[in-house]
Amino acid sequence: MSFDGLRRLSQPKTPVVLISGIDEVAMMAASLSVQLGLPGAVAVRHTIDSENGMLIRTVSDLTGVLECEQINLDHACVSCAIREDIVPTLERLAATQRWSGIIACLPATAEAVQVCRILGWAPGNAPHIRIAAVLTALEGSTVAEDLLGEDLLDERGLATGEDDRRGVAEVACAMVEYADLLCLTEPPRAEETALISALARPKVPLINDLSLLDASILTPGIHRHPATEAWVSETRTADLPPLAGDAVWRLDLRSDRPFHPERFSDELATLGSGPRRSRGLSVARASGNSVNARSPASSSPGLTMLTTSARPSRQHSPAACSPTRKWPPEAGSGTRAGMVSRRGSARSIESPDLRAVRQARTQADQHQQISTQKEQS
Repeated sequence: MSFDGLRRLSQPKTPVVLISGIDEVAMMAASLSVQLGLPGAVAVRHTIDSENGMLIRTVSDLTGVLECEQINLDHACVSCAIREDIVPTLERLAATQRWSGIIACLPATAEAVQVCRILGWAPGNAPHIRIAAVLTALEGSTVAEDLLGEDLLDERGLATGEDDRRGVAEVACAMVEYADLLCLTEPPRAEETALISALARPKVPLINDLSLLDASILTPGIHRHPATEAWVSETRTADLPPLAGDAVWRLDLRSDRPFHPERFSDELATLGSGPRRSRGLSVARASGNSVNARSPASSSPGLTMLTTSARPSRQHSPAACSPTRKWPPEAGSGTRAGMVSRRGSARSIESPDLRAVRQARTQADQHQQISTQKEQS
């Protein structure tokens, strides 16, 4: 690296607070609260006009609006917006050394992980900034539906383009899992608090009143990139922390045995339905052992799968969780008691359904061996 490059990397970095969410009102409320607590900071807000292919950037501080520009994008998507203007704008403002911090309100549904990973991969492209905190702001009155519902972004008018087929819960859950600080516009119910705590990284604060937000704790830096990436990784190896209370259940399924492809395909609709969040990966043995990450809001199991859900309530009845059987299972129903509320191994579950699957798989393997022997003879 050249001398100029080393000098740029050694310069003081301006702390950046990233604000993400799916509700612009909640995001703006959080941004204003942080800005009032950091009077020496500058606020940057980006919004995407997908119909006209425009990115709108507004820069302001306590003196007023400093910039308001519309930028044409070849493709009005989140990735293009981050690459073409959001990160360059943060670096440009930080390089002036005019402000003590930057509050970056991302476009609604844009995940902060994209900004953090860009800076992690190529820190030399933005040598004057550092991510101090990732704040996720959600609407408190709809948090359960936002985290476990079936709506797509385009059904709520939140899609960033015609090809944006992401689910609301898929985006919202990922934001909660990546956050260093969670803010709600109003206090949630007890079971909703338990759900948020199960999704969020351990010890991440949850604030239900934005007037209580102490923004001064953010700029020194509460974002720990390696720890955050480890928490959201599909290849998690550390033990999961225990759940608080019994309002939420969780399954941690692991197996080194392959799925039967036809049975797996036939059961995808059942496995993928219901108000739950799952993350994991599968390995396609027939495709050069390629690894496929699974990270939707509804269940998409692979060889490793972590599923989290609120326990059935009036909004989410047992029938809604599974069309064929009550879920989570009660003690004595053939599944080991306590497994659903903590963790278990797919090989240790002794339910009748899984025993039938194991027997069918063994029979299929035996049939395949007999067919192979006949062909060879």
